[in-house]
Amino acid sequence: QVQLVESGGGLVQAGGSLRLSCAASGSILSFNAMAWHRQAPGKQRELVAAITRVGTTNYADSVKGRFTISRDYGKNTVYLQMNSLKPEDTAVYYCYAIAYSGSPTWGQGTQVTVSS
Repeated sequence: QVQLVESGGGLVQAGGSLRLSCAASGSILSFNAMAWHRQAPGKQRELVAAITRVGTTNYADSVKGRFTISRDYGKNTVYLQMNSLKPEDTAVYYCYAIAYSGSPTWGQGTQVTVSS
């Protein structure tokens, strides 16, 4: 089974930027779609951004215009560029992939902390 490993999290001041990476151990062409979710303390995990195999993207209203999801097939990596970060973006960010079979795969998560 393909594994997902996130990186790029950290501590940043409000207004700053971070780029998260999700590296797959195999080809991301095997996935129907990939996405980033996040979970803040005491809150449910929520979808942040998603990209399908044909390149269709969608974003949570709270991040539209600030975050961009993209992928690099050659590197088997999906990215989340996060700009104009806000304290409310603080959360653990998880990479997620769904295979054509419907089987989901989650990464282990990376912490993003935005200070005010």
